[in-house]
Amino acid sequence: MTTVNPYLYFNGNCEEAFIFYKSVFNSQFKYIGRYKDAPQTDRGIFSDQDNKIMHVSLPISAETTLMGSDNAALFKQGVGTNNFSLALNTSKKEEADRLFQDLSVGGEIKLPMNETFWGSYYGIVTDKFGINWKISFEPTIS
Repeated sequence: MTTVNPYLYFNGNCEEAFIFYKSVFNSQFKYIGRYKDAPQTDRGIFSDQDNKIMHVSLPISAETTLMGSDNAALFKQGVGTNNFSLALNTSKKEEADRLFQDLSVGGEIKLPMNETFWGSYYGIVTDKFGINWKISFEPTIS
């Protein structure tokens, strides 16, 4: 089986973001490592980021792991987060509402959760870290 796992880059606040996501998804880190944990021979280019996150992985379902790191160099190049969204599909309407509410704390609701013309219960939020989330629940059609 092939899976796709989102990898998010942050400009120094990866740890804060993933502590937030850990609470939203009621999960525990599979791994969290800092640049200072890398072998001395590999640390030269990251010396100014010793305490920043080199890699973190947070399972959010049996198939999906949310991953990330601090990478200030990408932000110096003008990389933004407005060119993608993370789509979460839930099996329960209540879970869609909970995730939407939790992710919207300190963020910006772009489209409140509501019934759509295509049959989904759907909403869009940008969280307080600038990550775009599309949350949906599709009731089983009998």
